[in-house]
Amino acid sequence: MLEEDWIKEIVKRSGMKFKWAKLTEDKVRENKDVERQPPPDPAALVPRPPVVTIMGHVDHGKTTLLDSLRKSQVAAMEAGGITQHIGAFLVQLPSGERITFLDTPGHAAFSAMRARGTLVTDIVILVVAADDGVMKQTIESIQHAKKAKVPIIVAVNKCDKHEADPSRVKQELLAHDVVCEEFGGDVQAIHVSALKGDNLLELAEATVTLAEVLELKADPTGQVEGTIIESRTDKGKGPVSTAIIKRGTLRKGCTLVAGKSWAKVRFMFNENNQAVSEAGPSTAVEIVGWKELPSAGEEILEVASEQRAREVVDWRCYVEEQDKLKEDMKAIEAKQHEHQESYKKERESMAHLSWKQRKSAMYRANKQRMAFRPSERVESQELTLPLIVKGDVDGSVEAILNILDSYDADEQCQLNVVHFGVGDITENDLKLAETFSGTIYGFNVAASKSVQQTAAKTGIPLKLHRVIYKLIDDLKDELSSKLPPTLEENVIGEASVLATFDVTVGKKKVPVAGCRVQKGQLDRRMKFRVIRGRDVLWEGHLTTLKHHKDDVQTVKTGMECGLSLDRDVDFRPGDEIVCYEEAEKQQKISWDPGF
Repeated sequence: MLEEDWIKEIVKRSGMKFKWAKLTEDKVRENKDVERQPPPDPAALVPRPPVVTIMGHVDHGKTTLLDSLRKSQVAAMEAGGITQHIGAFLVQLPSGERITFLDTPGHAAFSAMRARGTLVTDIVILVVAADDGVMKQTIESIQHAKKAKVPIIVAVNKCDKHEADPSRVKQELLAHDVVCEEFGGDVQAIHVSALKGDNLLELAEATVTLAEVLELKADPTGQVEGTIIESRTDKGKGPVSTAIIKRGTLRKGCTLVAGKSWAKVRFMFNENNQAVSEAGPSTAVEIVGWKELPSAGEEILEVASEQRAREVVDWRCYVEEQDKLKEDMKAIEAKQHEHQESYKKERESMAHLSWKQRKSAMYRANKQRMAFRPSERVESQELTLPLIVKGDVDGSVEAILNILDSYDADEQCQLNVVHFGVGDITENDLKLAETFSGTIYGFNVAASKSVQQTAAKTGIPLKLHRVIYKLIDDLKDELSSKLPPTLEENVIGEASVLATFDVTVGKKKVPVAGCRVQKGQLDRRMKFRVIRGRDVLWEGHLTTLKHHKDDVQTVKTGMECGLSLDRDVDFRPGDEIVCYEEAEKQQKISWDPGF
């Protein structure tokens, strides 16, 4: 490494002059991000419908409860009978009150979606099955609601079952600081049966009452603000996002920014897929017109023009790039420091040598280093499984990636996510899978006939699933199949040596052990081992196995036999002879995703 003085000296001695160059400095870019508006004028506020999230453990009846409220059939269409998306829609009660409901998945894999559900809501309805009580995801839902400081209403479901015990549920909830009204708390608990439709109106009225107490209001004028609940790619519409409007009124032609994508709203649809012209606060609406797919959970802000939207997205990309550069620089600096330290040590070790001696020492060291240089192309011995993950919506891809993040069996087989995305499986995914010799996992997506044929022709594994835990089970099986099989020993029989004698075969004396079979049977085709005390004296195959004077293949329990081995072993009475077979057994991956 050359220091500044040396560089100047070298230039001078070469008969040259030097001139210091100025480093160009990047201009500091002006912040072009879009800011939220200041709080609205209290005079402009109008009452808005409450946004209610239905949460709880998987299979406790959240979706059935919503179906009864909106008289439709969603649960029947759900794959495997479990919700795997956030559904959002408006319900109008007979009294004319309106409530926006969000249905979150209860499966263990979707905790990020549940957390997102609490962030945009005013009230959480916690569904607990009266026959099942408080379960793992129930507790998690309570924690999400507390973190977001959202009031809870408990709906004790399945009260029509005879094993139902609502009072037990309320007592179990006490342990998690959810105190129902009958225990002197402020949490309303309604006994319902989603399947039969009992007490649903009471639940809706309790929700409306709580909403009145909360005095929910919003400003329908001014620029639009909202949150993306879910996003997906639609064949006819392109990137589509489901959003809840928090402020302002969304109309066709508005320009929106969310994260690093922007949209000019072309169409809006409600939950029944009917086109709507505007959406006010607390309305759930599907927005069509995104240039790229926005991530679920992003905040939507309205901007004045398309040019302004591009500026905002540009700025956000730039900020992200800068952050990444800073991280990279830290890594580079750490590496440089490490190099400098090792360089200093090397210099110090040769400080006492003259420059000639130093040169020859360096030459020797380098020569040795070159001799032991590893070959450039080393086939890696480690097992890896490259994956390509495609999902129907942003949230489910996020859920799958969150599960894959918990993978902890790298020493057995490495898991490598090559690519992930939203939408159906395309030719591009196949090319990636072919390049990395990976497997494609699709969740709730389709693959066209031509894609399936290409995959079959090129031998690319294409696995499509509708239920998340089946996808994870399939992945675990595939990881296990990559592992080399282990040899497992099964003991078939045990015998003890009673006496030893020599038999003359030709001119040679062969030691023979007279044995009695104590357990199982001895089979001549299998492997044998001789054990004395705790030591194994010999392992191998038999040369003869006789019962009386006949050669036999097997000897069963209680019978006596004589046997000789393929090597001379000094038998003694009391030695144990074990007959065993070796079977290959498929290893299982040690990773446990927790469900």
